[in-house]
Amino acid sequence: MSQNKNALIRYKTIDKCLQNQYRKWTLEDLMEACSEALFEYEGKESSVSKRTTQLDIQLMRSEKLGYNAPIVVYEKKYYKYEDEEYTITDIPLTETDINVLTETVSMLKQFKDFSLFNDVSDILQRLEDKIYAEKSHTQPVIYLDKNENLKGLHFLDTLYQAIIKKVVVVLTYKSFKSRESQQFIFHPFVLKEFNNRWFLIGKKKAAMPIVNLALDRIEAVDFDFSHTYAEENFNAENFYKDVIGVTVNQGQRVRNIRLWIDTENAPYVITKPFHHSQKVEERQKGGSIVISLMLNINYEFERLIMGFGEGIEVLAPESLRQRIREKHKKALKKYDQPVK
Repeated sequence: MSQNKNALIRYKTIDKCLQNQYRKWTLEDLMEACSEALFEYEGKESSVSKRTTQLDIQLMRSEKLGYNAPIVVYEKKYYKYEDEEYTITDIPLTETDINVLTETVSMLKQFKDFSLFNDVSDILQRLEDKIYAEKSHTQPVIYLDKNENLKGLHFLDTLYQAIIKKVVVVLTYKSFKSRESQQFIFHPFVLKEFNNRWFLIGKKKAAMPIVNLALDRIEAVDFDFSHTYAEENFNAENFYKDVIGVTVNQGQRVRNIRLWIDTENAPYVITKPFHHSQKVEERQKGGSIVISLMLNINYEFERLIMGFGEGIEVLAPESLRQRIREKHKKALKKYDQPVK
């Protein structure tokens, strides 16, 4: 049990004792009560020292924990609450406390699909109840984009466990290009999120290249303990450092890309760079700019460029410029035809 949790148990035990005004509580009595409470929670002998109990009382009296407990000593040996109605469980939350807790709970709940957050789920529920009781109309001011209906999210924890325990998995997978589902062995390395979608990164065989699989295309996950996990010193940060998104075309060299950005989009691109390699090469009259990037060109990057429409022009390399040009031509043809 963590030391923080031990301390909370002791505080609650001392609080419960001092609420009982029909008994006189010495320091030794409080020490014994705390030791019994820890034994009940941990299932093993745990003797609380005199010094620890004295420090607990001192902390409960102080503002450090927010308790400001009115603990007094009478007859030079007994402890009690000067205010007989006082208890640390009834301390009201300030408005700042409520706002901070509301946003914290909101953000933590985004990770509910991972088992490592199971231990705090009941705490989150109690926090929500407390917040509602204190200020029922509080609205979150931080909103994280998410898609609750996205398929495959229920596999997140199973795959997470397989990765940390280094277990080979058997996936039933149906890509967008396949008519039928396929079942194959997979060695999972990391889970990666991009553009509100989750991907599993790993290998089908140790000698094969690293691939990414979209979780929303996974139909079933099972474990295969008969295969040895492909140990690999996989560094996700290095692997993805030259790309935008999740597709890494291994063997393809990094290219120097030059883009013209119009006046309307220039401030957006400057304040939110496409990639860490982005540099402003030229600031033109009227507010437009030319930027450069050192990237491994992939599907996600081309889709990003297309998303800006006429706001971006590829200046180099020529092969990328022509590819984007052809895509715009095909798109224009569709608008030249009447709607059916």
